[in-house]
Order: sequence, then structure tokens, then C-alpha cells
Amino acid sequence: MPYLKLNTNVAIEDSQSPKLLSQLSQLVAKETGKPERYVLVELNAEKAMLFAGSSDPLAFLECKSIGLSAKQAKSLSAALSQLLWTTLTIPPERIYIEFSNCPAEFWGWNGSTFD
Repeated sequence: MPYLKLNTNVAIEDSQSPKLLSQLSQLVAKETGKPERYVLVELNAEKAMLFAGSSDPLAFLECKSIGLSAKQAKSLSAALSQLLWTTLTIPPERIYIEFSNCPAEFWGWNGSTFD
């Protein structure tokens, strides 16, 4: 049920994508305490983006999950920023992350919802 969408203006080689997706998936599972089998990660690279009037490397992430707490969001922010810094050289101050706590009854899966 956790969903992470990464949009960035950084070019990511096709050979690098599977590893990055795996790292993001494992990180989200660990930080949310959810089984990785429910984690969905989307990667959109080389997007036309501008932040603070500059097209220097940047990222915008959306992270949604059932039961996401403020404490988990803070921890995820630090962990995601560190991962993007080490893998894509995107400085933490060039990363925005939107966190959403979605009610279980509004998250569909397998023909039903999680309520």
C-alpha cells in the first residue's frame, strides 16, 4: 500500500533504474514497517523541471501510505534525501517530498479496499 513516485530532471541510465527502484522500495518498506510486497515505486527521470529558478539537479517525490505518521514522514524525508544524494547527486535542499496518510477504506487493491 505504500506508493512512492519520484520525479527528477536528472538523467538515469536504463541499467541504473532497477537498482534505484529496488533501493527505494526497500527503504519505503523499512521506514513504514509495511511488507515490501505491497510497496509500489514509480520513477520518472529527465523531466523538464525548475526549482527556485534553477534547473540544477532536483527531485519531487510523492509518498502515500495507509497509517503514515508524522514521525515516519520525518524519517523517510531524511532517508530518501540521503539516498538521492548518494545515488543521483541531488542535494537535499533541492528535494521536495509530499507525504499523505491515506485512510484504508480509500486504498483499493485486489478488487476491494484495505479496510
